[in-house]
Formats: sequence, structure tokens, C-alpha cells
Amino acid sequence: MSATAALHIRGVTLTPVEVPLKLPLGTSAATVSDAPLLLIDLHTAEGISGNAYLFCYRRSGMKAIAALLQDAVDLVCGHAVEPLPLGVMLARRLALIGNVGLVRMALSGLDVALWDANAKAAGLPLAAMLGAGPGRMRAYNSNGLGLLGVRGTAAQVPLLLERGFTALKLRLGYPSLQQDLDVLQAVRALLPAGVQLMVDYNQALTLQEALLRGRRLQEQGVYWLEEPIRHDDWDGCATLARELNVPLQMGENLDGPKDVWRMIAHKACDFLMPDLARIGGISGWVQSASICAAAGVDISSHLYPEVSAHLLLASDSRHWLEYADWADAILETPLVIEDGHAVVNAAPGVGLRWNTEAVRRLTVQ
Repeated sequence: MSATAALHIRGVTLTPVEVPLKLPLGTSAATVSDAPLLLIDLHTAEGISGNAYLFCYRRSGMKAIAALLQDAVDLVCGHAVEPLPLGVMLARRLALIGNVGLVRMALSGLDVALWDANAKAAGLPLAAMLGAGPGRMRAYNSNGLGLLGVRGTAAQVPLLLERGFTALKLRLGYPSLQQDLDVLQAVRALLPAGVQLMVDYNQALTLQEALLRGRRLQEQGVYWLEEPIRHDDWDGCATLARELNVPLQMGENLDGPKDVWRMIAHKACDFLMPDLARIGGISGWVQSASICAAAGVDISSHLYPEVSAHLLLASDSRHWLEYADWADAILETPLVIEDGHAVVNAAPGVGLRWNTEAVRRLTVQ
């Protein structure tokens, strides 16, 4: 296949799987023990497939997103594999439903598969398609460290430092500030010198409580404070960014590049971390990364480390890759971590090849 030859959409296979997490993730909202992943295999008339997956939060989410994604592929069947014009076309066709939420996630998954197919046809890794090439991206370990109390949380720290990670993420949001501080200090005591600790509240706090806890946490030297209040409280986020010395990390719930521009214009964060499935896939990420670079805002990723590593390598203001091993169980070759860095090799595409036996075993109805 020539690098310039056009591919044409023939159909899609959607496979819902549920992957047990090695370390259940306890947050202020819920405890996640299994990851519902929708696997996407986009087929082309030329025989090249594009692969992607979506973390759908619940089994019901997988069903709904699968129906929307199938409908989207049916609408563009026979069209050339051109992510940007197809994205515009589908956004217009689905406008009356609303290009947000589950629709946005479905179209994002399709966008990733389209880019993957084109990168494979060109014989290039996605990073190279975006002008960066293979390389290494520093990562923090985001597995575990949920709301397990002092003893349970501290017990996980040595496991998460394996493979040379120099940063970990800790979930907080206990009933009292003192409980948060007790867990934080227990974890901090186990970290080697130079290892950073990010804190995530998963939108658990009121503005006033976030100001109170944020001031105490900044005394503890946390690296960033992530989503302490509702993600859509723009004024509250701006207040936190202005009043606290600890950097405010937001962005995983932003709906497309327009929200990135609005959040930055509102001065509602210090750092920004788009989610691949909510930001508009690879196309939306590239636009968002350009906005961040122009504004001088550091950009990190939220989940999807296999694809996000490529995207960050091609982003001017790249900051940290969030590493979660959720997809490892269904991948033939999981993302390689060496010395705390994700390794993007020269394999064509985004690097998602399914372990067929594991997929068969973990498929759900």
C-alpha cells in the first residue's frame, strides 16, 4: 500500500470487554474494580484496519456508545479515511442529538481508528504522522492509591515505584482534612527523594473546602491539585487557580477544543489534561494541544496511555503522561515503561494489537 493511497471505510467490528483492574481504583465518587472497554476495529476496503478502544465507565455506556458508533460508521461507509472532513460531516449529521457526552466519545473512538489506519497505510507510528517520530515520554503511575486508608494506601506505594516511576497520583477526598493529611504523609514518607506526588479529588469538594484543603496541601509540597471541585464550575476553578500556590490541574471532562480555549481564557487552571475520548480523539487533541502551546499552558494526558504517548511527543507544551495499565490485559504487546518513561517505538499506527484469546475470555454481552 502506497503512503499516498486513499483508504475507504468498509465497516466496523465493536467488541465490549470488561477488564479486572490489578489494583482497584477507589475515588471520592466510586470504586472502580473493572474497566469496561469497547474495542474498535475499523475495516477498510483496502484491507488495512484501524484500532482504538474507549473506556466507557459502565456496561450500559458500552452499549450506548457502540450503537452510536455503529450508526456513525454506517453514515460514512464507502468514504475515504479522512479524519477531519469526516469529523465535520458527522458532527453536522448528529447535531440534533448533540455532539457531547456519549456522541462525542463515539466520534472520538472513530477518529482514533481513522488515524491509526492512515498511519499504518503510511508505515509510520502516529507520532511520526504528527511530526514527532518515536521517542520516550515521562509518565506518572496512576494505578491504585485510592481511598484505602493509611495502611492500605501505603502498602501499594512500593509496587507503584517499580519500573522507575518518578511520580505517582494519590486520590484524596476523605470525610475530614486530617484524614487526607494522614494518608498523604504516610505515602510521602515512603517516596524516595525527587519522586513527585499528584493529588486528585475527583470533584469531591465545595469551593470553600477546596480552598481550605488546598492551602494545607500546598504546605505538603504536592505537585498539583486535580479536580477538587465540579469540573464545570469555571468561576470556582478560576478562584482556586488565583488563590492557591499549588498548581490546579483540570481538563479531563472538557468537551472538545472549544472548552480548552474557554478554560484557558477564563484562567480556570494552571495545567490542562484533556481526555482523548472527550476532547475529540486525535483530531481534537491536536487542536487542543495547539491552543495550550499558544497560551503557554502545560498539557498532560488523561488515560489512554498507548495513544496519548504519541500525542504528547508531538505536543509543544507536553508535561506528563498518565499511565494506567487497564488495557494491558487485552493487548498483544502492552505499552513499555522504562525508567519511568513510556516508550513509543517505530511500529506503524498507535500500537494497539489485541490479544485474541484474552479478548475472547473477557468479552461481555
